[in-house]
Amino acid sequence: MVTRITNAIRTLRFARGEMTQAELAERVGVSRQTIIAIEQGKYSPTLEMAFQIARALNAPLEEVFQFPQGE
Repeated sequence: MVTRITNAIRTLRFARGEMTQAELAERVGVSRQTIIAIEQGKYSPTLEMAFQIARALNAPLEEVFQFPQGE
């Protein structure tokens, strides 16, 4: 099953003072490669990691990650 979760991580990183992927990864405690994969939609984070990313971006979870209606 293909996950259709999308995200606004890249947009939010730039809105938060151009935070780099490496800075976000360090705040969340994962590798930069993990952040890249999540941003590109190639990997879906665990619920815990999703909350950590949202917290690091100082944004509500639903602003960071979206799940289309009707799926």
